[in-house]
Amino acid sequence: MRAFIAIDLPETLRDALERSQRIFREWAPEARWTRPQGIHLTLKFLGGIPDPQVEKVKQRLAALGRFEPFRIEVRGFGFFPEARRPRVFWAGVEAQLGLAELAVRVEAAMETLGFPREDRPFHPHLTLARFEEPRPQPDLEKALGEFGETFLGAFEPAEFFLFESRLSPRGAEYRKVARFP
Repeated sequence: MRAFIAIDLPETLRDALERSQRIFREWAPEARWTRPQGIHLTLKFLGGIPDPQVEKVKQRLAALGRFEPFRIEVRGFGFFPEARRPRVFWAGVEAQLGLAELAVRVEAAMETLGFPREDRPFHPHLTLARFEEPRPQPDLEKALGEFGETFLGAFEPAEFFLFESRLSPRGAEYRKVARFP
């Protein structure tokens, strides 16, 4: 199973992200836009894992126990790795320390199961679009001047999930495998 660990978003935030995508789509029509119902806040991508290991992942995540409540605000937009050669167009995530602490705990738990630690620091974001070819997007970048710091919404997550990701001709489809409060 192809899997990842993530925080799901409330519908009000998905609606705001979808409205933003509609606005930006005209400036980057060649981008592959993420379906709003599939947008999530990834804590750790696991990749393909065999079924017996899925149970170990669930057990290890359940053993993390509860996490301290924190608030997530979604505001602003940007590019990975940078505007000159973007691969990803994202909505920004600003969160209290609790989000980073949760990500560190998830990372450490998965490392004990043999999943490699991420080389890059945790940079929470919500992927809105991907680019096949990393080349400048001057029209989209110009639009960011007008909408760049837009506040899209806030929420306090009460849970995170182990998701399965299935690739199809219509794009990735996600299924919640397990819930962790």
